[in-house]
Amino acid sequence: MVMESSEEDEDYLAHEWITPQSSVSAAYQSHTEKGIRQLCSELLELKDAVENLCGNMQSKYLAFLRLSEEAVEVEHELITLQKHVSAQGMLVQDLMSGVSSQLEAWKKLDSDPKPDPFQDLLSKTLQDPKPSFLDSLDALLAEHRIEEALQLIESNEKEKEKIPTTELQKRKEILEDQIVSIAEQPSLSIAELKNSLSGLIKLNKGVLAHQLLLKAHGSRLSKRVETFIPSCSIYPETYPATLSQLVFSTISLAAKDSLSLFKDTHTNRLVQWGESEIENFARLVKENSPLLETPTALRSACVCVQASLSHCKILESEQKGLEFSKLVLVLLRPYVEEILDLNFRRARRRVGEMARDREVMLGCCDKVFMDIIKENLDQLTPMAISHFGGIILNKTLQLFDKFIETLIRALPSTEEDETLALNPNQTLNFKTLNFKAESDSQQLTLIRSAYSVSDELSPVAVSQFFNLQSEEGTGGANMEYKEWKRHLMRSLDKLRDHFCRQYVLNFVYSREGEARLDGRMYLVKKNEKDLFWEPEPLPSFPFQALFGRLQQLASVACDVLYEKEKLQKIVLSRLMETVVIWLSDEQDFWDVFESSDEDAPLQPSGLQQLILDMRFIVEIAVCGRYSSRAVHQLVSAIITRAIGAFSARGVDPQSALPEDEWFVDTAKAAISKLTQGTSGFEFDDSSDESHLIFHHGDGIDLIDEMEEESESEESSDSVPGLVDDSSSCDSFASANDGEIESPTYFTDPES
Repeated sequence: MVMESSEEDEDYLAHEWITPQSSVSAAYQSHTEKGIRQLCSELLELKDAVENLCGNMQSKYLAFLRLSEEAVEVEHELITLQKHVSAQGMLVQDLMSGVSSQLEAWKKLDSDPKPDPFQDLLSKTLQDPKPSFLDSLDALLAEHRIEEALQLIESNEKEKEKIPTTELQKRKEILEDQIVSIAEQPSLSIAELKNSLSGLIKLNKGVLAHQLLLKAHGSRLSKRVETFIPSCSIYPETYPATLSQLVFSTISLAAKDSLSLFKDTHTNRLVQWGESEIENFARLVKENSPLLETPTALRSACVCVQASLSHCKILESEQKGLEFSKLVLVLLRPYVEEILDLNFRRARRRVGEMARDREVMLGCCDKVFMDIIKENLDQLTPMAISHFGGIILNKTLQLFDKFIETLIRALPSTEEDETLALNPNQTLNFKTLNFKAESDSQQLTLIRSAYSVSDELSPVAVSQFFNLQSEEGTGGANMEYKEWKRHLMRSLDKLRDHFCRQYVLNFVYSREGEARLDGRMYLVKKNEKDLFWEPEPLPSFPFQALFGRLQQLASVACDVLYEKEKLQKIVLSRLMETVVIWLSDEQDFWDVFESSDEDAPLQPSGLQQLILDMRFIVEIAVCGRYSSRAVHQLVSAIITRAIGAFSARGVDPQSALPEDEWFVDTAKAAISKLTQGTSGFEFDDSSDESHLIFHHGDGIDLIDEMEEESESEESSDSVPGLVDDSSSCDSFASANDGEIESPTYFTDPES
């Protein structure tokens, strides 16, 4: 290769304007080597500088250590020298006392004494105790012999020797600083701490001693809490109890030490310190709490309340003035209330989600709801119930109202049908639609679930809340049991009234919105034959159909509401009341009679038919054993109003109406006839005309005792066609639980 390059160079020599390749390579190679060598030299210089700097730093650090050791040695030498000086001073005092005694002896031997200035100096020195006391105290302070120094000061005070106040005060301050430095050591035991603080008390530094006592207990508590905090996530339900134990046990120990050292002189400072520690405890509980809307957080909060208030009671019994219960409640109440609110909100969401599950709604919605309730109630403790029982009961009632609202939405609603009618082109997402109970059986199942929940809630409330409050004599619940139970009943009434209202409206109105119970059906032709002269008068077709529907509903209720006879009667009684209320309040029905339209003539037979229909309603309720005073009163008002309307249009009720017994017997006979299947019927909603369709042989049997109860009825003297059945077939409510007080509204009062 070298030879080839040399040959190429020789070839290129002939052309001076061409630079050979070898020259170019040599030039660049020389520059690169120079740069690398220069960089290496600079790195070596930098390395030497760093080594020199490290060596200087190390030498200086070693010099600093030597100086520190020498300073410590000098300090020890000074202390030793001070001890020697003190010893020499005591030796000089001994020598001076010995010389003085010798001089006294010489004085006795000398008959003609002469004044000796040295002897006078010695006598003055012996008479003045100041140098010996202060020097001894200085020696003890130099050697940190605190107990002996305190004893020396105490003995001096007892002997009442005259020592300059300023010099003695300086030495007391030195002794105080030494005691404080010892008391502030974290490794000091409680016994040693109390011993040191007693020295401060002897120096009349009680306030400082009490501050050091509280500071020592606070530092010990802080270390124990810091050690425990990492384990809070491991024990999320019980960590507040452990924290409470740490805090209140420390407060109790500090109170005992304060009482033994200071009696009751610093109780206020102890209370202030305890309050600050409790505030810090509440902050730690909140900071380490689990997720607030979980049952674990609710349990943790209740355990915190239980443990804290229990410790507060113990402290109050141990020492007067240590009352922290109110402070604990003030600090924890917002925290507990927030957790309760979030947990019951979560429960409300779960209740709302039930409506999307058909199987849950029809099978076990009452059990699911009680599980939701118990999930929260099982986390409570006696103290939490005592102080937050009112809030919990109110939120439980609100949750029950949510449950009732969910059941009401599952029932058929006229308002929803009207909405769909107004928007026929509206597309519905059936995945988001809640379950709807279509059949009577499904609707009664929902009502049964609501009443079952009510029956289970009452014992739970009594056992967990009201009994506990009565035992403790507290008013934490802020609500009497009767009022609480009354609220439950009002919520159940809403569900029952909604069912009855929709049931009656579906019967009264056709799908086209026309009323089947129209007053015009009581308009008859002039000179038409009276009912009194008919061989077998019957109620109007709509009321016959109503009787059949009620019988069908009663049959379904016997199966669905098995072993709940009282609930069956409640539903059927309210259903009958709803029918009568609708007749009483429907103005379109009454306009037919009360208007002055001559095209709508009123005849006696129309009044007779109307009173027979009303009496028929009463007899249905009486024979079905679900009669109520409200039905009798409303029917009486309807008959009175009808008589007045017909009288105003020229019909004489005295001559037009037969005896009251005739209406009673006719209504009973009609019930018997319809029951025996001689005139069976059903209601057809599918036909456009919404007519009544009659058939034979499929009637439903009533109670076997119907005939006997009907014959024992007594007629009423006040209104034609109305009898008082209180003596024989009185309502179930009158016989068992008193009168039924059912509201007369149809709409939800809270909607």
